[in-house]
Amino acid sequence: MTARTVTMTLNQQQLELLLRTIDQGAAPDLAALAKRALREHGLPAAPKAAPAAWQPLSETRELLHELVLEPGTGKALEVLKGQVIRIEQVEGNQCADFNCFNLHDYREFMHTGRTRTVHGLNPGPGDLLWSAPPRERAMMLILEDTVRCNDVMFPRCSAYLYESAYGFAAHTNCHDIQAEAQREYGLTPDDVHDSFNLFMRTEVHSGRGHIHRQDSKPGDHVDLLALMDVLAVPNVCGADIMRTSNFALKPLKVSIFQATPADLARVPHIPQLKSQRTPADFRQPQIKADRELKRDPAYRPMFTNVPLRSQCWDIPLDADDCDRLQATGLHTIYGEGNDGDVLRDVIFSWWESRFLGAAGAGAPAI
Repeated sequence: MTARTVTMTLNQQQLELLLRTIDQGAAPDLAALAKRALREHGLPAAPKAAPAAWQPLSETRELLHELVLEPGTGKALEVLKGQVIRIEQVEGNQCADFNCFNLHDYREFMHTGRTRTVHGLNPGPGDLLWSAPPRERAMMLILEDTVRCNDVMFPRCSAYLYESAYGFAAHTNCHDIQAEAQREYGLTPDDVHDSFNLFMRTEVHSGRGHIHRQDSKPGDHVDLLALMDVLAVPNVCGADIMRTSNFALKPLKVSIFQATPADLARVPHIPQLKSQRTPADFRQPQIKADRELKRDPAYRPMFTNVPLRSQCWDIPLDADDCDRLQATGLHTIYGEGNDGDVLRDVIFSWWESRFLGAAGAGAPAI
């Protein structure tokens, strides 16, 4: 193909990211960045350093509290920063649901969606439990996991599930167990949120999630280190007619320890960013005391970066660049003649593969 100039449209947010990438040394200017993206498009993503192998800890922790959760029960427990909560198999093959709240602000709670996005469907040692937006802070660190059989894909089971699918008027279920356990701290059934499912073997195939039988043994455990003061709420999953816990309900042991220096040394560096907002940053910081919703006549929208403003950029491409642009196959999506849309796709797809941080919290390294 012959050389030509492609006009690419970028809004101010897209432009900011590319200009920041240029400032960090990826290319001298926008045209050069586009050419680099075309050359490297479709190549394997930049390799990331493999995480260090996590080994069981040998230091003895001070035991602070211990209890056994019987089937159908859960318990809300205060776990302070620098303490470790262990959920342990007594007989084996039992799923545990786990939730936690910021002990000093219950509206900050563990968010399986954020955790799933950062660490995948089956988090394990070295991964973090994150709170929901707009806080998005690391709440707990998975220190040890003797089975590596956890799930953040499936929601908690509920009374509706057992009535609608199985015909039960009443059945043990994770939502109601959680609600009853956290009621000790004044929380309601509306405050229950999706769980970190420990010892739950799941996978995705044919576009759907599937639960399989598990093979945890007595003594198998998951240790979670509190990175802030939390109200931790573990419970024995109520599913006795599913594969979740191999069609039976068994007790679980819960222990709270004081973390050792070796435990604390495993905490990764976690940047604190401006986007991690607390109620002090909210335009409306007060929790509604009533249930009815009424319009605020004084409300005026203040959306981030709105209105978005677009700008056209002319990118000169030589014949080889034009061949590469055509070879991407993206014209089947954007249509022939829409080279600017194809080039924009190439640049941002390339950026993702090269610079998107796995931790989702820090600036990319160029």
